[in-house]
Amino acid sequence: MDPISNPTSDNRITVYGVKWCPDCRKSRAIFDEESVPYVWIDIDENKKGEKLVLATNRGNRSVPTIIFPDGSMLVEPGSSQLRKSLEAYKTDVVA
Repeated sequence: MDPISNPTSDNRITVYGVKWCPDCRKSRAIFDEESVPYVWIDIDENKKGEKLVLATNRGNRSVPTIIFPDGSMLVEPGSSQLRKSLEAYKTDVVA
């Protein structure tokens, strides 16, 4: 499945961001620390991904935009908020 047109495909989290963004790098590091797989879409390189971010964030290019398989979303989350959401996600996946 195409993670851009269907961001919750394969029951994985999709992270939209850009390489140069410190918050995006921090979020990706947290995903790696927590051993949570995700699909990365760089909106500088992927215009369909950029359109989704713009549509989702009322015309703003807010990154990271993180979409979970249940359709819930985090936009520019802080570290503690992201860790809490990933813990809940891991609990749901195991259950």
